Amino acid sequence: MEDKRILYVSSEVVPYLAENEVSLMSYDVPKMINDQGGQIRIFMPRYGNINERRHQLHEVIRLSGMNLVVNDLDMPLIIKVASIPKERIQVYFIDNDEYFKRKSTFTDEDGNLYPDNDERSIFFAKGVVETVKKLNWVPDIIHVHGWMAAMLPIYMKHYYKDEALFAHTKIVTSVYGQGFEGTLDSKMMKKVMFDDVPQDAVSFLETPDYENIIKASVMHSDAVIIASENVSPSLTKFIESSGKPFLPFAPKETFAQAYTNFYKQAVL
Repeated sequence: MEDKRILYVSSEVVPYLAENEVSLMSYDVPKMINDQGGQIRIFMPRYGNINERRHQLHEVIRLSGMNLVVNDLDMPLIIKVASIPKERIQVYFIDNDEYFKRKSTFTDEDGNLYPDNDERSIFFAKGVVETVKKLNWVPDIIHVHGWMAAMLPIYMKHYYKDEALFAHTKIVTSVYGQGFEGTLDSKMMKKVMFDDVPQDAVSFLETPDYENIIKASVMHSDAVIIASENVSPSLTKFIESSGKPFLPFAPKETFAQAYTNFYKQAVL
């Protein structure tokens, strides 16, 4: 994977958030490619429960300052950056006071999903792409982890379909068993369609529960990785019948070889 450019876009990454399946793989996979001589960037949201002082986040003024439109509202984009200690890996944080200031990731203190999680995921997807455009960094692969990042494949295939920068970029989605209960805002599909995404492309979002959001992401990806042992049978079946190249679950001790081979043989 030497000199290949891979952009990792994730809901959660250690050491900035607690360890779970998504956050650990969102660190382990980029580290593996970095160790192989690949060029990587990691993007994640800058949730309010990330300790900026401890992790030495700082704002990148030259990348910040543009406004992104979400559901007809202008939302300022703030970009912060930090380095994972000892690994020389840069992590970019997508920030906005309205969406990411609160002191937890996806739910309030009572465990209820934030009502604007759908808009946060749209803002995150657009923020990543606009920042990569400003960096003028052309990824060979964009690898998506976690449901908060799941709008990115949809926006890449529709909203940004004419961007010459990404003409040869392939999108991989990792699918996890770790999701959420209930649904996001019932108007999510309309908010995505506001950005000229055709209705038939996002019909799954009519009921924006975890499985349907992941199905919409899979539909717009070039390849899929089953990243959990406990992905539901219905989602597994959907992936297997999607016609997309897919990698079955590979345990921690063998994932490095499996992922590298999959990138080389099925994606690039």
